[in-house]
Amino acid sequence: MKDITLGQYFPGNSVIHRLDPRAKLLCVVLYIAMIFVASSVSGVIFSVFLTLFLIILSGIPLKIFLRGMKPVLFIVLFTTFLNLFLTSGETLLVDFGFIHIYLEGLCSSILIVVRITLLVAGSGLFMTYTTTPIALSDGLESLLAPLKKIKVPVHEFSMMLTIALRFIPTIMEETEKIMNAQKARGADFTTGSLVNRAKALIPVLIPLFVSAFRRADELAVAMECRCYRGDEGRTRMKILKYTKSDIAFLAAGVIFVIGMILLNRFLPIYRLR
Repeated sequence: MKDITLGQYFPGNSVIHRLDPRAKLLCVVLYIAMIFVASSVSGVIFSVFLTLFLIILSGIPLKIFLRGMKPVLFIVLFTTFLNLFLTSGETLLVDFGFIHIYLEGLCSSILIVVRITLLVAGSGLFMTYTTTPIALSDGLESLLAPLKKIKVPVHEFSMMLTIALRFIPTIMEETEKIMNAQKARGADFTTGSLVNRAKALIPVLIPLFVSAFRRADELAVAMECRCYRGDEGRTRMKILKYTKSDIAFLAAGVIFVIGMILLNRFLPIYRLR
């Protein structure tokens, strides 16, 4: 459970920490676009070095990002397996019985692994690791403000996102406490078949759901006691304002996306499928 870093905020005073949350959300969109545009070896290498540069710039240890990859390790391995053995091509590398591995499948697997890794690291860097849930909610609400004209509940959506991100670490901590308590009573979650291990989690899920509903009820009571009535008449302690750093990061994001397109076109090295 300690490996799940989703929703955790790591305080700091780096350039990325000081960015406006709206700029961070837009940077995430540009970053994702750049990752998916990268379809050559040169583009993938550039994306990796850019992500490492952003991680160093944030001041957050690299091991935090590596820990955050553990929960999605199964997805990475599963997609790698599918692309490696089910993608056909022209250059055959391994031909053993029903196993056929092509160079195109190997390159496609590497591309998928790198993309998923970079997406998890980059989105986590901008959205949760360097941004508080409240700031993220305010930024999202500000970006989606035009949708209020067509009666979209933007504030409620942003509030739900804030609460969800805020309580992910709390739920993980609560799960770990319950599992440790069950282990002290003789429960075993690591041995036996997959079915037996799944059954062993039932005594964990029941108290976890009870605790989650209790926390939700306490939160609702606390919000009512503070006269929370949604977006009506609500003010903010910190007013969002773009700075030169925000404009510079957004401009750099646009330049990187355009540069990635040109890099794939004029210097592909090896174009991936």
